[in-house]
Amino acid sequence: MKRRQALKTMGAAALVGPHLFANKKRSQTMKKAINTDKAPKAIGPYSQAIATNGMIFASGQIPIDPATGELNTGSIEDQTRLVLNNLKAVLDEGGCNFDDVVKCTVFLEDMNDFSQMNTVYAEFFNPPYPARAAVQVARLPKDVKVEIEAIAVK
Repeated sequence: MKRRQALKTMGAAALVGPHLFANKKRSQTMKKAINTDKAPKAIGPYSQAIATNGMIFASGQIPIDPATGELNTGSIEDQTRLVLNNLKAVLDEGGCNFDDVVKCTVFLEDMNDFSQMNTVYAEFFNPPYPARAAVQVARLPKDVKVEIEAIAVK
């Protein structure tokens, strides 16, 4: 009876274990950075992707050629194609591909480019398509026209 009363008093922490609430080292070891030279290096304090619990969280990719480091300032179609090729390289490094993607977020400089971006996007994904959001933003890194991030399940 005393044990039951103690569990009620302690609530969820007693059921799942106090170590889940107090041990930061445990949670830090459950994630792994994914980096590849086949995609542009991060331009800030972030990873190209993080793998955790069978999922890959890929950071937004912009149209930088990983071989040269040069920014692609071409059409929205050219930029979208390079962005998705960069994203593919990151997913490949994490052991995934576009069929494993469950969610994408597309950031556009101009929502008038949506149709052209969408045409190229459809070249990379197969049904069932991942869930997706597409938003127009005030500005993107290096003033590019498109950035795309993804979540994949291994």
